[in-house]
Amino acid sequence: MSQEPRTQALTPLDGAADEGVFGGKAVQLAAALRAGLPVPGGFALGWDVARAVRAGELDLDPLLVGLAPGPWAVRSSAIGEDSAGASFAGTHLSVLGVVGAAAVGDAVRRVHDSAHDPAAIAYREQHGLDPAPRMAVVLQEMVASDVAGVLFTRHPVTGARERLIEASWGLGEVVVSGQVTPDQYRLSPDGLLLECSTGEKDIALRLGPDGRVAEQVVAPHLVGARCLDDARLEALHRLASACDGVFGVEDHDIEFAFAGERLFLLQRRPITHG
Repeated sequence: MSQEPRTQALTPLDGAADEGVFGGKAVQLAAALRAGLPVPGGFALGWDVARAVRAGELDLDPLLVGLAPGPWAVRSSAIGEDSAGASFAGTHLSVLGVVGAAAVGDAVRRVHDSAHDPAAIAYREQHGLDPAPRMAVVLQEMVASDVAGVLFTRHPVTGARERLIEASWGLGEVVVSGQVTPDQYRLSPDGLLLECSTGEKDIALRLGPDGRVAEQVVAPHLVGARCLDDARLEALHRLASACDGVFGVEDHDIEFAFAGERLFLLQRRPITHG
């Protein structure tokens, strides 16, 4: 097969520039990548490509030949998602630890279908969005994280100008899904630690040797221990400051991961209240 169909179907993530085709999540990751921020590489599937895969009109298998088998994270990037007015946080499906071409195709179909879940439809109605969803998809290299979580550059409840960080062991999904009580850190806008509250982080999701995600019990001495030391907090502060320059605003909702001491930006969206 020639490279032209592959280019049309699998756009390198840093080339996803049109929000009307690739959705807000992909476009913001692309902007961060082009600016040199530490975003894992991958591909974007426009909403028309994802629809064709779901309808059986496009076979992804030949397009994935020559690519690493994974593990991949297959995430939603619906048109209108991760915008200033609608985050869709927790509404659409993400599939983690996807290995092999067949599994990628199946994950794309599942993510596409999540746009039609009752909760997603109700969210669209609540925010006055087009009731006919257009679901683009991000195919991103998985990070085997030791620690992960979320960072807000403005307190999402009080609106205070401070950095609020929640983190836990392993993959960040245990934080965003509420499976654990994460550590919570408050930093001043210039990165000074204001408060630290350790959580009860008794389980972790981790990548296994086969590239798939498995739940593990956290060692007792780590359940209540800090998972972010001062050096990691400083790295997160610098990442948030770098996002100010890339996106031209100071309000960010960031998902991050540390593999050892290496920090990755997994997702960035504006802070919303819905």
